[in-house]
Amino acid sequence: MKKSLSAILICLLSLSVSAQIPDEVNDSIPSDSINWERYLDEITVSAQRPLIKVESDRIGYDVQGDADNKTETTLDMLRKVPMVSVDDQGNILVNGNSSYKIYKNGHPDPSLTRNAKEVLRSIPASIIKRIEVITEPGAREDAEGVNAILNIVFVENKNMSGLTGSTTLSYTSLNHPNFNSFLTGQIGKAIISFDYGYGGMSNKETSNIQTVDRMFCDSGDLLHVKSKGSNPGSIHFADINASYEIDSLNLLSASFGGYFYDLDVRGNANTWMTRSDDTPIYSYKSSYHMPDYNHHSWNGRMDYEHKTRRKGETLTFSYMMSLTRQRSVQENEYDELESTPFTYSGYTYRLKEHFTEHTFQGDWLRPFSDHHKLELGMKYIYRLNKSHSSQQSMSDLTYPETDVRFLHTTQVSAGYLDYTYNTEQLTLRAGLRYEHSYMKGQYPDLSHQDFSRHLSDWVPQLSLHYQFNDRHSLKLSYSSSISRPGIEYLNPGTSVDPTVVEQGNPHLKSAQSKRLIMNYMYVGNNLTIQLAPSYTYSNNDIGMINTAKDGVRYYTYGNILHLRRWQVESYIKWTPFSGSTLTSNLNLSHTNSRNPDIGIGHSGTNLFYHVSLSQKLPWNIRLTLNSYGSIGHSLNNIYAYEKSWFSYGFSLQRSFLEDDRLTVAIRGRNPFSKYNKYTIITDQGDYTGISYNWQRGRMFSISVSFRFGKQKASVKKTNTTIENDDVVGGISRN
Repeated sequence: MKKSLSAILICLLSLSVSAQIPDEVNDSIPSDSINWERYLDEITVSAQRPLIKVESDRIGYDVQGDADNKTETTLDMLRKVPMVSVDDQGNILVNGNSSYKIYKNGHPDPSLTRNAKEVLRSIPASIIKRIEVITEPGAREDAEGVNAILNIVFVENKNMSGLTGSTTLSYTSLNHPNFNSFLTGQIGKAIISFDYGYGGMSNKETSNIQTVDRMFCDSGDLLHVKSKGSNPGSIHFADINASYEIDSLNLLSASFGGYFYDLDVRGNANTWMTRSDDTPIYSYKSSYHMPDYNHHSWNGRMDYEHKTRRKGETLTFSYMMSLTRQRSVQENEYDELESTPFTYSGYTYRLKEHFTEHTFQGDWLRPFSDHHKLELGMKYIYRLNKSHSSQQSMSDLTYPETDVRFLHTTQVSAGYLDYTYNTEQLTLRAGLRYEHSYMKGQYPDLSHQDFSRHLSDWVPQLSLHYQFNDRHSLKLSYSSSISRPGIEYLNPGTSVDPTVVEQGNPHLKSAQSKRLIMNYMYVGNNLTIQLAPSYTYSNNDIGMINTAKDGVRYYTYGNILHLRRWQVESYIKWTPFSGSTLTSNLNLSHTNSRNPDIGIGHSGTNLFYHVSLSQKLPWNIRLTLNSYGSIGHSLNNIYAYEKSWFSYGFSLQRSFLEDDRLTVAIRGRNPFSKYNKYTIITDQGDYTGISYNWQRGRMFSISVSFRFGKQKASVKKTNTTIENDDVVGGISRN
């Protein structure tokens, strides 16, 4: 083989040399007198590794092909992924909104979805293989697919025995330590991987300052608030994956993992209300402390896959269990009361929320020829939400004390049919899913009347992907999705303080949304371009209902939104010359969101951007400059929008030892800005106003990553597994 390759190179080289030597001279030189070894030593074969890959149902970003993966976190890497936006606080948007779920290695991971920004901030990108945005999951998952799926695929290497691992340590100038370890090994036919991570959030890092000015439309009175607070704490997360290959036709795989975090939330505020002519009405000072605030989530799954003798035919049976527990105790105290409409000096609010879910699923995949494939499946979910909320005054018997227990169950039965036609250039996918859900709400304390509801939904899906050639491809698709309310939206327990009353709505229904998208992809030697215009609409989306009376704001939820969104996602990667790469990830959107029942709505145009320049310097040092932010009006809800903001940073990194096993990086964020300022304007509804929020900006960090062993084992996974993505608004909400 080596001789054949050498012969090919010599032939190509001889043609190149001959083309540069005049014929009369070339004819006079004996071929055996040319020193071919000298030319071969000088030959360098180079090619750009494309980071983006478009398939019929997803867009993938090759994290291992990105030189910054050795020192960046997974959250940092997400800023480079097409159709994904990450703001300065780590909040993630996919397709321009927060309705999405996160998978790990192709199956749902509630621990990532429910606390994505903190967990992903602690996971080094070096152990991530690729990140996929699944825009059209197909009929198998479409009804529960919310708006998109973010699939994070961890490194899985060769099919041989071995042991490998990595450790990453980092520390920031804001006193934030991070630690992560990853280990994969093999014992006989069993392959096991384990990872553990820890992140510490300091008082300095989480400190924030806020000022709020509001005007109530019914009276013209003005409310002013100045506050500051912090929420230091820690987060621990762990995950274990295992697989056992019984024989060549049978595979058993399992996983278990989750996270736990504990925070010490505290702060204080000055509040005062005046007439429109600045005449004082009342004022008071307040402080809050959450001495007991913890949240933990664990999930486990097991899959059995059987391959038949027919090529490509598989039967898969799956079971998944998810557990989430949240507990909080908040103590609010008031002093220096001047003419206040309340007399109590404080109250204690307690909340316990439990979420338990069991899922059973069976899938059958059957190719009928080289071009046709059919997939059938059934799924059953039993979901139980429990909550217990109470609120008691510290000193005043006239305080409106509450004690509400709520039990909510959902049973979902579903069946689907998915058909795929595939050729070398064309992929056509069509599917239909039917879902029946039974929802029941109960009040063990008899505080409200029990209720139940049956819901049925048909969910179609269609996509067409055409590969013109190696460089150009185009995809057209139509999809729909369902989202069901979580316990935070459903919980009827009331939270009361002097200026805010908040309550869930147990009668919420599931919401449906439709989406049309076109995706064009060009992959060249030095240039990659992706453009994805889309249109999303919904007529019963779940949204917040804000009202106000006598200087008090009232919050609840309803299926009240009519949503229309036009947007264009674009990704550009350009390598103008060796060692230099310019990347941009842009999301331009125009959103119109309205509540037609009350005639209130908002529309806004916004550009979310991330631009980075990476340059290789002498001594194998890589410099990266980046900037990201939001330009225009980003809608918070139908009442308010957020103004423009931006952030910027840099990193310097260098790798050492054989195979770059040791990497050291120094990074900086907003080096010339101690605080970042965020502005929200409320200009619709019963009150208007403006709020300013200052978060810590300037930050420097150092990180060290070390890889050991030779990774030759990978935990095997079944081709299909359970994926639940339908819940919005709850302890599972991002």
